[in-house]
Amino acid sequence: MRALSEWPAQARSGIIGVFTDIDDTLTTAGAITPDALQALVALKDAGLHLIAITGRPVGWSTPFARSWPVDAIVAENGAVALTRDGSADIRDGSVDIRDGSEDGSGGVRKSYQQDAATRAVNHGRMQRVVRRVLRDVPGTLLSRDSPGRETDIAIDHSEFTQLAPDAIAQVVRIMQVEGMSATVSSIHINGWFGDHNKLVGARWIVRELYGRDLAAEMDRWVVVGDSTNDQLMFEAFTHSVGVANIRRFAAELKHWPRYVTVGERGAGFAEVARLLLSTRSGIPNGQRPA
Repeated sequence: MRALSEWPAQARSGIIGVFTDIDDTLTTAGAITPDALQALVALKDAGLHLIAITGRPVGWSTPFARSWPVDAIVAENGAVALTRDGSADIRDGSVDIRDGSEDGSGGVRKSYQQDAATRAVNHGRMQRVVRRVLRDVPGTLLSRDSPGRETDIAIDHSEFTQLAPDAIAQVVRIMQVEGMSATVSSIHINGWFGDHNKLVGARWIVRELYGRDLAAEMDRWVVVGDSTNDQLMFEAFTHSVGVANIRRFAAELKHWPRYVTVGERGAGFAEVARLLLSTRSGIPNGQRPA
């Protein structure tokens, strides 16, 4: 990895959008900090596309899809997309979610990569895997956000409990033996049935939101992340940045981001935003406040 300051201005000038993880990339100690939120606002005001892609559940993500200045949140590692009403027309398998307001304003549209019948079958299969994991791996607990999950399961390893590396590896092996895709975020071990992932979700949402083929513009987006479940994105995109806390996964990463920030978590994301905005404003060395 190179220092973020080594990202050439000419390369940054062609960026049209940002894909970002949420936990420990936008958030610090479980909450988005003012500098990271203002960074999103400033990037949006500058005309950039903003898409968050997370392993978090769709239920947990819905309030942020309503309130953050993002084009979409793709939740559950690429399985479900959330967009605000009027921001897109994603027709396949989408439903409106209202927030209780009388006129329906503030609702978001929820869209799936799998149809309802497939999701129903997979739900039963996932519950059997959960029972096996909890029985066979001592100390394992379902993530506290599990009630909001529709297409995957999550085992907590660092949010409210601590699992040893060998226990994490054992959970991943069980999921894979059961035929699931499995990945490890900064806080959870996620498993699901299907061939989607963050990269597949990124291609899907760009096609659905903008009617474009992401493969034709891989050098015009930047990916920001912090853990092993971001490494498919790091590998695929020309421009990728890890916030500084990504170093905690040094032993597990096969594909590293091209650049790394000085700051950790939300401060690191704000650092990326300052550098992108400086390219547009002509301010040197990324000194513009995010």
